[in-house]
Formats: sequence, C-alpha cells, structure tokens
Amino acid sequence: MRILVTGGAGFLGSHLCERLLSSGHEVVCVDNFFTGRKRNVTALLQNPLFELVRHDIVLPILLEVDRIYHLACPASPIHYQYNPVKTIKTNILGTLNMLGIAKRTRARILLASTSEVYGDPAVHPQKEDYWGNVNPIGIRSCYDEGKRCAETLMMDYHRQNGVDIKIVRIFNTYGPRMLPDDGRVVSNFIVQALEGKDLTVYGNGSQTRSFCYVDDLIDGMISMMDSEDFIGPVNLGNPQEFTILDLAKKIIAMTGSRSKIVHKPLPSDDPTQRRPDITLAGVKLGWKPKVTVDDGFRNTIEYFTKELAR
Repeated sequence: MRILVTGGAGFLGSHLCERLLSSGHEVVCVDNFFTGRKRNVTALLQNPLFELVRHDIVLPILLEVDRIYHLACPASPIHYQYNPVKTIKTNILGTLNMLGIAKRTRARILLASTSEVYGDPAVHPQKEDYWGNVNPIGIRSCYDEGKRCAETLMMDYHRQNGVDIKIVRIFNTYGPRMLPDDGRVVSNFIVQALEGKDLTVYGNGSQTRSFCYVDDLIDGMISMMDSEDFIGPVNLGNPQEFTILDLAKKIIAMTGSRSKIVHKPLPSDDPTQRRPDITLAGVKLGWKPKVTVDDGFRNTIEYFTKELAR
C-alpha cells in the first residue's frame, strides 16, 4: 500500500515509518520539523519506497494514498504550550485536511489521539467509555481539547461521509528518539540522571503514570489499522503504574547516578492518576504490551547515553 504518515519524522512517526517500510509498503512521510528531526529518518532516505515531504498540515496538501496515520502534533507540554494557538490549529485544521484526503481517496485514516482526552480522571483506570474531566480553559487545553475535537471530527466524517476511520488513545510512551528536552518525565529523569543533575519531581511525587515502550505502541497502532469492523476509540498503553517518585528512584538506580531528588510546585491541571484499561485492545486486537519496563528503560538509557555523548 501507499501509506501517509503525518509527523513521520517525530519520535513515534519515525518508528512507524521504519516498520511500514519493513513490511514492504510505500511510505510518504510529511513533517514540518517543529519537533520531528530529519536525523530520525535519514537512514530511510536510501529506500526507494520512502518519500519525505516538508509540509505543515495546517495547510492543505494533495496526495494519493491508501492509508493515513495521522500523528502530527507536538505531544509534550513544553512544545504544545510554546504556541498553543498553533497546537489547536494542528489538531483541528490538520485533522480536517487529512480527513479531506481520506474522503477524496477513500483511504482508511487512523488518528493518534491521547490519554489527555480523559483530563484529570475521576475514574481509575480509564476505560474508553469514560468521557473525561478536562479543563477547557487551562494551559493544557490547546492539546487536550484539540485532540477531543479531532476525535469529534473523525466521528462526524465517519457518520456523515462514510470515511473509514480508526481512533487510538495513546498513553505515555517512551523509547529511543525521544527529544532530550521535550519535558516528558522519562526523558527528563534519564537526562538529568546521566548528567548528574538533580531529578525534578513536581509536587510530592505521588501522582501516577503508566509507561509503554515504543515498539509495543507501534504494534498496537498497526493492529488497529489492520482491524476490520472496529473504529475505536481504543486505549493503547501499559497498565503497569508507577508513582513519579518511584520512577525517579528507579532511573537513578538503573543509571548508577548520584543525583538527588528535588521537589518543585505541581504545574496547573497536572493529572493525579493515569493508567489505561486495555481490556478492549486485548479483545478487539489481541494486543497487549510485551516489553518489560526494565528492558524498555535500559534501551532508552542506552539511547540517551549516546545522544548526550554526541
């Protein structure tokens, strides 16, 4: 197939492009390189089935494709809050433009949505039928509400125009090619530990997160895209839950760092608990994470060790 991946030079997108090429597909990678890096896909440029297009999906683009993985959007608070208006434009106008291609070419489209649609959840763990608890006027709203609106657009194009859609809600994912300065907790802690700096824990560290290794997440996305008679939304994540304080201690131990843990005030609207219920993914896709947290962190620490040496 000829497959479009928006945000294809980013952390998740570049892994997805690699996997699709290894399966013999033709891949068109579209990225504006705000958080994506050309270095992530440089090795793929030798493959005649790979095409790299520098383009911002807020603007229309004409392409002929069979499938669309719509991943484009900054996903870390530092980056999506840098230009919140642009973030919500990417989520709404970008999704409209991709749905336009899907409608015209009859392509199947998968939206990479997020666990952030659940906000600061009043239900734990989070199931797909939970509507969420989101602040519509907070500093995270450009991303949270942007993704919620993107899901609405997907459903309305499906109901009104018969567009073939898939929606996945991605929980915290980590692994090689994360940006060292993206402000997400795993990359923050690993980089701080490797540089011998204090690890910054916001609040008392009792808030929880669940971490899914990138290879598992890509497996889940492809399984969802290939599934029939199921549009989602479906949670993709690892239900193993950590407090942020326990995570900091684990990273210090695994890196052999002498870093200390320091506490800073909790950011606005920071969720207190986050853990996916992945029962639906198991039933509909036969999917569950396979990579252990220790193996995943070990691979990620090795990657950042090389990155910092670079």
